[in-house]
Amino acid sequence: MSIPPRLYLAGPEVFLPDALSVGQAKVALCAVHGCEGVFPLDASLDLTGLEKHEQAARISAANEGLMRTCDALIANLTPFRGVSMDSGTAFEVGFMRALNRPVLGYSNVVGDYKARADAYRGLPSGLPDADAPDVDVEDFGLEENLMIAVAITQSGASVVVRAVPPGQEMRDLTGFEACLLQVQRILKA
Repeated sequence: MSIPPRLYLAGPEVFLPDALSVGQAKVALCAVHGCEGVFPLDASLDLTGLEKHEQAARISAANEGLMRTCDALIANLTPFRGVSMDSGTAFEVGFMRALNRPVLGYSNVVGDYKARADAYRGLPSGLPDADAPDVDVEDFGLEENLMIAVAITQSGASVVVRAVPPGQEMRDLTGFEACLLQVQRILKA
């Protein structure tokens, strides 16, 4: 009997009010595909009585520890709090690539990075942002920043992009399941 590959399930779902149920749904899909899903909230930590900085340090260490035990990562690249993916998820993608582990990703928003950035620039802004009309936006026709998209293609995968019903961007798992099919092929190679 072989040990199922462990997959770190990165994404902003950890911030949802029903984060644990979304994570459980992802873990269940992993099991259907012969993998063990590891959701970042799996590291049950007792943060009681700790200062906020210590809580953050423990969460970071626990998630890095979980990633070190995984064979690959699947990231939800759906834009979160802006035109790009969640910044913590971007760190996790880079962390796993630095460990030379495959990374895969999906987005539930259609459109390339430049199109999203251009649309954002057209909105009235009251948020702190260093972007300005004379600042370049990378234009490679990629779904996300080139460092993320290239990391995924160099892992032997392709970024999965799906249009989902409005309001389901953080809960629809069709793109996630497509990544599960890719990861099986990559890990068997």
